[in-house]
Amino acid sequence: MTERVGLHSIAPPRGARKTAKRVGRGEGSGNGKTAGRGQKGAGARSGNKRKAGYEGGQNPLHMRMRKLRGPHMKKSMPFEPFRTRTQPVNLSDLNRFEDGAEVTPEALRERGLAKRRGVPVKLLAQGELERKNLTVSAHAFSAAAREKIEAAGGSCNIVAIKPGADK
Repeated sequence: MTERVGLHSIAPPRGARKTAKRVGRGEGSGNGKTAGRGQKGAGARSGNKRKAGYEGGQNPLHMRMRKLRGPHMKKSMPFEPFRTRTQPVNLSDLNRFEDGAEVTPEALRERGLAKRRGVPVKLLAQGELERKNLTVSAHAFSAAAREKIEAAGGSCNIVAIKPGADK
């Protein structure tokens, strides 16, 4: 008759559990006397809690690094929150569209411009706009780009940036 499998017969597989090392139990055990702590020094003492990043008295890494403070330098500390993340599209790129077309971030992506999904699009005034009556929707416009679009009979609409879109 076979043994029934149940909670009473469950055991971990062989080799999964290892017996704890019993240190300081005499020389014959292999871990007697200093109990694997070596000779003297901070690590041999009881209550030893070495600080994170402690390098034995050597000047630690965080103190060796240069200290640049504040958001006024690109290399300074809080690295990410002060970076602006937009993808630029130049006015000359809008010449790919027909006169009177509606230009949206999606339409730009289809034409191979502003490919990075979820990154806001900003229109810059680089180049000349040869198309008339464009309705341009983007997340941001430079002042000169807005002027040139409106001078060509077009209009500018600002699309709201979705929170967390730049991550």
